[in-house]
Amino acid sequence: MSLVVLTDVVKTFGETVAVDEVSFSIDRGEVVGFLGPNGAGKTTTMRLLTQYLEPDAGSIDIDGMSIDEHPTELRRRIGYLPETNPLYKEMLAGEYITFMGKLRGMGAEEIRARTDDVVAQTAIEDVYYRPINQLSKGYRQRVGLAQAILSEPEILILDEPTEGLDPNQRVEIRSLITHLGTERTVLLSTHVMQEVQRTCSRVVIINQGRVVADGDVESLVSGQSGARITVELEGAEREIVEALEDLASVASAQAGPGPTGRTRAVVRGAGNDDPRVEISALAAERGWPLWELHMEQASLEDLFRDLTVSSDHDAAAGAAVSEPVVEDTTDARTGSVEGAE
Repeated sequence: MSLVVLTDVVKTFGETVAVDEVSFSIDRGEVVGFLGPNGAGKTTTMRLLTQYLEPDAGSIDIDGMSIDEHPTELRRRIGYLPETNPLYKEMLAGEYITFMGKLRGMGAEEIRARTDDVVAQTAIEDVYYRPINQLSKGYRQRVGLAQAILSEPEILILDEPTEGLDPNQRVEIRSLITHLGTERTVLLSTHVMQEVQRTCSRVVIINQGRVVADGDVESLVSGQSGARITVELEGAEREIVEALEDLASVASAQAGPGPTGRTRAVVRGAGNDDPRVEISALAAERGWPLWELHMEQASLEDLFRDLTVSSDHDAAAGAAVSEPVVEDTTDARTGSVEGAE
């Protein structure tokens, strides 16, 4: 049985449908990347999972129990780092971790025992006695992660944990998440595809409130239809594009001037066909010197664009719908959220 199961979950804000019949599950021990463009419904879905928001329809179950029937018990089993890290900046880092432990109902001895562990895991020993407002963004994210794992939750929900960090800080936080994923079930939202490919075993892609892809990263990437070919030829740009698109193995071609003045085209194959043989023969037939011809390696970024860009263009032609902003005004004492728009 899956640890986390969402079934036909819907969340609306007025006339805006932020989450539209979303269904997916997460097994124990999985690290799942949760991807989507801005306004796709990622943050809203995470807030539904953590019970900061309530769904309008559908169900969310954790370990076979409904969050409607067991809200407090299931909330204790989740660690959450929101996109906007809700830190009390006037506190020392250590004070904040202790404070969050008390809010979770942990006893003093338990907090002390766990604090040494989470401080070591998140490598915040050097800033433990420093005010949070004096910490770098990277250390603030580490403090946020420390409070999220303090109570040893089974499930970690991380919303853009590396947002705003420099490349070195990203590597550090990514390494930490990879380590945490060996002990817990993790749902990770990010816009950085390299993070997903390096830390996640599976990916769920959401767009305009709906799940558009769900599977292991390697299978989704390798299953993309239509090979991408880069070709560089000497010849008239328009003539080359028209000739390429006339080939049976080519679905589309886009061209422009290359860095040396030659025509450089990106070709998309039709179905699973490899157009390189036909392109090579075409160049020889037309007398176009062929300077470059190679197949691009499929990537998660290509898959993401294929699944989201076209539908974004369709949406732009109609009424613009975006995910509403819900300010992180969480009352740390009650866990309630105000300011949903």
